Amino acid sequence: MPLSVTIPEQEYYDPVANEFIYTKETKLVLEHSLVSLSKWESKWHKPFIRTEKTVEELQDYVRCMTINSGTVDPNVYRTIPQIVMNRIIEYINDPMTATTFRDDKRGNSRQIMTAEVIYDLMRKYGIWKECEKWHLSRLITLIRVAVESEAPKKRRSKREIMAENRLLNEQRRKARNSRG
Repeated sequence: MPLSVTIPEQEYYDPVANEFIYTKETKLVLEHSLVSLSKWESKWHKPFIRTEKTVEELQDYVRCMTINSGTVDPNVYRTIPQIVMNRIIEYINDPMTATTFRDDKRGNSRQIMTAEVIYDLMRKYGIWKECEKWHLSRLITLIRVAVESEAPKKRRSKREIMAENRLLNEQRRKARNSRG
């Protein structure tokens, strides 16, 4: 689901060009997706996920996210107010799914997640290409679901098996009004 934000009309001074720049009020339609990530990584040559970004890099990621970029003055990205940038960051961090995992293993992976790694995982697990335009968090959740569904089942200890059997036996006794 894209995010729409409005950047107000602004005037700012560009010290490099030694001139004042004026921008009109602009509506941006943004999509945090694998396509956006791929565009950004191809320009900056570093992974987007789990890396610190400069203000310039973050502004450029907003440019990469823009669906209606053909109608946007490039100077608009330099004038995004902090309150709007905070909304964009909230959108980027939104999981966009109800799926949760029992234990969060996301921080334990040593593999650097780049666009190419994600495309390869999509190929490996048969995830259709149209998903590259999904919200990135939702796509990564789908990949994780695919990975976990194919992972071998965790072996349970004898204690866990006995506890489960004890619980099942108690439930059966109650259902049948039996003692043994």
